[in-house]
Amino acid sequence: MQVPDHTRDDEWSGLLVRVGRDRDRRAFERLFSHFAPLIRGFQFSRGGQSSAPEAADELVQEVMFRVWTKAPTFRPDKAAASTWVFTIMRNCRIDALRKSNRQPATDESLNVEDIWDDSQDEQPLVYLQQARNQHAIAAGLQGLPPEQSHVIEKAYVEGKSHSEISEELGLPLGTVKSRVRLALKKLQSSISR
Repeated sequence: MQVPDHTRDDEWSGLLVRVGRDRDRRAFERLFSHFAPLIRGFQFSRGGQSSAPEAADELVQEVMFRVWTKAPTFRPDKAAASTWVFTIMRNCRIDALRKSNRQPATDESLNVEDIWDDSQDEQPLVYLQQARNQHAIAAGLQGLPPEQSHVIEKAYVEGKSHSEISEELGLPLGTVKSRVRLALKKLQSSISR
């Protein structure tokens, strides 16, 4: 498969193309190392019973299994690897929530298409807004005090729970939770400006 000139050349999209085209295990290992903590962090950030470590591990396994099997369908000219992987993650999480609620699937069930309109993913304005959001978040993170940005990195980049961060940094659990809460409020405030 030859990659068109207008295709993204970011590292993750290139790795995903190699997994799909060549079934490259090393490329998949790098994708797994990068995305697994992000998926775990997302699952933990949602709270409730689904935030148990087992649920997060199950979500990571299911998402990365689908990434491996669906990699040949990835189109770097349509979406960035991160968008593609996180769409799979969202779908897996919805499937898991449906399964845990034991709701029988009927014609009246909520479809993923009802929640997320994938047709907008290809529009230039969506890409522009995503780039602006990424820039705003990066700027907001740089404006945080180091102790707050450090716990945010641990929680959302490394995918660690508050108790894991508390243990790792030798801080009381309440301090970790307070720092995360303060950092998120500051980020929300700086991004909404």
